[in-house]
Amino acid sequence: MKSALLVVALLLSSSLPALAQNPRSEAEKHVKFGISVAQYNLWREAISRFERAADIDPTYAAAFNNLAIAYEQQGDLPRAAKAYEQALKLEPDNQYIKQNYELFREIHDRANRQGSR
Repeated sequence: MKSALLVVALLLSSSLPALAQNPRSEAEKHVKFGISVAQYNLWREAISRFERAADIDPTYAAAFNNLAIAYEQQGDLPRAAKAYEQALKLEPDNQYIKQNYELFREIHDRANRQGSR
């Protein structure tokens, strides 16, 4: 009985997805798919994929950067800001993320100033 259970356990463990072995690779797949659907303005699906990537690998700055862009496109500015900040926290020297966040802040700061007139 014990040996049968051991065989079942070994079979199950050998069939686990690569996720357990390489979370970054799995997260990258979600990000790539998210980018492809975003190009067709399927922002909800893109957000779902970017969120999944960030859940799989919480150290993957690109997932948070893309998530921020998607939130911004959907008008969810507080979540966009939070995602940009997380991306920058993970990769503070990433010029691409810095540029995206600065543009985000500039546009929305200007819109807030115009709206308060």
